[in-house]
Amino acid sequence: MNRDLKFPIGSFDLAKAIAERDRAKMIGTIEALPAALSKAVEGLDAEHLDSPYRPGGWTVRQVVHHLADSHINSFCRFKLAMTEDRPTIRAYFEDRWAELPDNSTDISQSLLILTGLHARWSHLLRSMSDTDFEREMDHPESGSWDLNGMLSLYDWHCRHHTAHITSLRDRMGW
Repeated sequence: MNRDLKFPIGSFDLAKAIAERDRAKMIGTIEALPAALSKAVEGLDAEHLDSPYRPGGWTVRQVVHHLADSHINSFCRFKLAMTEDRPTIRAYFEDRWAELPDNSTDISQSLLILTGLHARWSHLLRSMSDTDFEREMDHPESGSWDLNGMLSLYDWHCRHHTAHITSLRDRMGW
């Protein structure tokens, strides 16, 4: 397996993200994802959408639907952390979610979800104080996270999956 195909922008590194933290830039990435993703998939036909971004990887269609699934979960996690005292959040099997029948549908549905979701999420993020970003949650698999770390993770997640699509397009000349 080619690590560059799996991690076209590099793997997530929380320590590096914290050292380089630019919260406004990260919020901008989250706000811009729907437009960036729409541009990344513009003009792709069904054959392109059903092509994996790497051998053994998800198809472009699955990546788009995964972003909607994952970011719905993250938005809810932010709201739980903002309204509860150190909630324990639910993990989910993203690989199993990617195999469900709704992941074969038109990507326009997930692009619409992402447009509305990211408008609300970026509004919430811009309204948060420094203290709000210090609020914590517990993940049953990866432990304690504060909202600064979660913001860093989803800034990376937006760029990571968009790069899966754009790097595939570049390699294939689409």
